[in-house]
Amino acid sequence: MERILTMKKILSALLVCIVITLLLCSCSQNSDEKDNSNSSDIGSAEIETGVDVKTDKQTNTNTDTGINTGIDTKDSADNPTSAASPKIEKDVVLPELQNINFVLDWTPNTNHTGIYVASELGYFAEEGLTVDIQSPPEDGAEALVAAGRADIGVSFQDYLAPAFAMENPLPLTAIATLINHNTSGIVSLKDKEITSPAKLEGHTYATWNLPIEQAILKQVMADDQGDWSKVELFPSTVTDIQASLQTQVDAVWIYYGWDGVALEQTDLETNYWYFKDINPVFDYYSPLLFANNNFLGKNPNAVRAFLHAVNKGYQYAIDNPEKAADILLQAAPGLDREIVVASQKWLANEYISDAPYWGYIDAERWNGFYAWLWEKELIEHEISAGMGFTNEYLPGK
Repeated sequence: MERILTMKKILSALLVCIVITLLLCSCSQNSDEKDNSNSSDIGSAEIETGVDVKTDKQTNTNTDTGINTGIDTKDSADNPTSAASPKIEKDVVLPELQNINFVLDWTPNTNHTGIYVASELGYFAEEGLTVDIQSPPEDGAEALVAAGRADIGVSFQDYLAPAFAMENPLPLTAIATLINHNTSGIVSLKDKEITSPAKLEGHTYATWNLPIEQAILKQVMADDQGDWSKVELFPSTVTDIQASLQTQVDAVWIYYGWDGVALEQTDLETNYWYFKDINPVFDYYSPLLFANNNFLGKNPNAVRAFLHAVNKGYQYAIDNPEKAADILLQAAPGLDREIVVASQKWLANEYISDAPYWGYIDAERWNGFYAWLWEKELIEHEISAGMGFTNEYLPGK
């Protein structure tokens, strides 16, 4: 045993000597190379990286990775101040991804598909972002974003109105629309014969008891020569539209892209009309993306990168509705696949529709709806034209 230990000690000592010798040789070799480099043609100097790096001399950018090295690699004849070429570290440290806190308006559905596609397919990562997708609190996404506890969220133009119609408006700005036209309207069973707003007279309507909601219905009924006072109101936040139409109420406000398509998958025969078809002032933006103003001011490039990735996500959903549906189902496995796929196919034609590009907000439509709210005394302060939205960060601009 003692002989074995002695041999180990000897071997260890020899190993240490070998390592020291190699280090000394390496230092000596580097010193010689440096001397040779100084005496040789400086214009032929090379940068030792330990990896095969293609470098764009004019931009100092690694053309394989897109990373700016910050080192001028032009010939020293053009740049006489660079007498010796600096040495690049072998381990290149990539910049940290910027995080964005994103809050939904509701549970995941096909309004949000482009967000989940951008996350799943790495579009956010390509833009140097990580995006934390959160469910909304009880008081809504608007309050969370206004307080700076989330950066960007999903809302609706009518929901944002109270935030803008204040003496000191909340620091929020709409930055993109998710669906170009308002797909909301009234659905009823076919045998009720509610084929237009006026025919709501004498029927029961499920109401959220929201002032703007009821004012819209009152307006479209007046436009159709109907009397709003003859509608029976049934306060309800309907969760099962099919069951409610068969038991409690005659008419429900829905968004066709989800609830309307879902009803198509049943045996029920229904009537449906859009608010925007009765009065174009109700072709407001629903849903949309909005952001905290402080975040916009401090992170304009991150917002542009975010919208660039989201645009790609929705373009993918338009071109590949079934694949996009499967990505959404990964995030929300409790959803009915038949409904998700059908909704995704229907919305493929609605995300952009006739807009010049994805996300575009038309100033006339935006301003027209808020002017109507002010005219009908539904808001406390007038929302000035152009307030509360921008197309500045959109990739199509």
